[in-house]
Amino acid sequence: MKGAEILIDGLIKEGVDTIFGYPGGVMIPVFDVLYSTKEIKFILTRHEQGATHAADGYARSTGKTGVVFVTSGPGATNTITGIATAKMDSVPIVVVTGQVSTKSIGTDAFQETDMSGLTRSICKHNYLVNHVRDLPRVIKEAFYIANSGRPGPVSIDLPVDVVNDSLPDYKYPETIDLPGYKPVVKGHINQIKKLAEAIKNAEKPLLYTGGGIISSSAHNNLLQFISKTNIPVITTLMGLGSIPYDHPRFVGMPGMHGVAAANYALTECDLLISVGARFDDRITGPAGSFAKQAKIAHVDIDPAEIGKVVKTDIPVVGDANYVLEKLTEMVDNSEYVEWNSRMSELKMEYPLHYDQKAHEYILPQYAIDMVNKFTTDDAIIVTDVGQHQMWCAQFIKYKQPRCFLSSGGLGTMGYGLPAAMGAQVANPDRRVVAITGDGGIQMNIQELATCAINNIPVKVVVINNSYLGMVRQWQDLFWDGKFSQTCLKKTPDCPDHCKGPNGNCPNRYWPNLEKVAEANGVKGFRVESVHDLEKTFSAAFAHKGPALIEVMVDKLTNVFPMIPSGKKNNEILFGDEK
Repeated sequence: MKGAEILIDGLIKEGVDTIFGYPGGVMIPVFDVLYSTKEIKFILTRHEQGATHAADGYARSTGKTGVVFVTSGPGATNTITGIATAKMDSVPIVVVTGQVSTKSIGTDAFQETDMSGLTRSICKHNYLVNHVRDLPRVIKEAFYIANSGRPGPVSIDLPVDVVNDSLPDYKYPETIDLPGYKPVVKGHINQIKKLAEAIKNAEKPLLYTGGGIISSSAHNNLLQFISKTNIPVITTLMGLGSIPYDHPRFVGMPGMHGVAAANYALTECDLLISVGARFDDRITGPAGSFAKQAKIAHVDIDPAEIGKVVKTDIPVVGDANYVLEKLTEMVDNSEYVEWNSRMSELKMEYPLHYDQKAHEYILPQYAIDMVNKFTTDDAIIVTDVGQHQMWCAQFIKYKQPRCFLSSGGLGTMGYGLPAAMGAQVANPDRRVVAITGDGGIQMNIQELATCAINNIPVKVVVINNSYLGMVRQWQDLFWDGKFSQTCLKKTPDCPDHCKGPNGNCPNRYWPNLEKVAEANGVKGFRVESVHDLEKTFSAAFAHKGPALIEVMVDKLTNVFPMIPSGKKNNEILFGDEK
């Protein structure tokens, strides 16, 4: 059996049903085998970065490993941003790149790049396959590594002579033998007991949960633990959906644009129990001032994360699902009446709010809130990066895990549309909505054509405020309102300090995204009036195929609350300080 056939057979044995990618010269032997393979669907994207984000969205929404096929050279390098995005957010994908022949490696051959070197720091593991006999083992190991322990991307670089070589005694391996890779799933029982004892002695305990809850499918055990202990919960951006937004113990998302109640809870708690979160700087602020009154417990399957950012008093290395199950067995039924009363007071005192009636133009929060009206609990919301991403975290009503997909760690603009496309392919019977900005949508806008050609019925909501909104917000608040290169409509004739509403800008339609959508075969809509917003959403969401809604919103609305970079969790801006 040839290497190309071994590759496809291995993927079938690993349960792969979909591949995203783009062909090229050295990958023709592999695509030739795919031509007659019925078990795997191939989605031909319009860019390799789009393919990688699509595989990411497929993986996040299902828990399965996403797969990408691209060619060598520029095809391979175009996957770099998608691989780094998956690495930062612990997403299992396997990226197979073509490579020049083994004899040509190192000679600067046509379309040669050192993918092993390029991906070493952004992959969980990578391979350069030098002989066809190694290929079956590499495939087996790649899928195991990608989706075990702390998930992450794996790169496989395949020279063209390897895929053309034959292996007469091919047999796909049934077992894995990786002596240096043994993820600890079962947390040490004595450490779990220490944590249970700390909970017993605490008066103001706080759960701080992250994407690890979702990756380990620990949401049910999390809810059981909360039901027994009544400990209030704050959740990172990556953990949204692991606890329903309306759960009585859910305080909210902390961090730079988190809710005030969650940030104040961090400053007041006496025991902080982190489960599946990595103490991101957008949440901790200055690490030396973070949760100063609290003893800190950290549950994580990756031992490298424990103690990396903040001093940990009770480390527990293990799978979140396992640890929560054992911890629930050990703890007592509790109430924490005064502490939970304090959380309720904070939530009432500092609610998220906006007032659309006080504004002539559509507020972006109102446009995003409208998505709630046209989706059910199992809808998958995928965002790009920027102001709209934070408003989605604040106002979308998440009730289930794997319903919120976003680039958190890397903050990748251009992620939203292709990731939503991948999620929709993986979940054809569910509503998938991509919410993006007029900056982010243009970074992978070519994937509209992929949606149209494959009839992938993603609904794309573009929050068009004419700016790179999050950068403009920082310029507004901290750089004296000098909007340097953040207005997407600015021409040489525009004033340097344009602060008027959208309606006063003669260039506000450039580009016309409604027409761009139509040119790519996607049903396009534009809405400018508050009074037309709901009926436009109704028409777009009723359309059976892919649709894009360009929502022209007030261009100077900022995201609040906000903790400025370098400030403590209780140093919050609420928007009325200027």
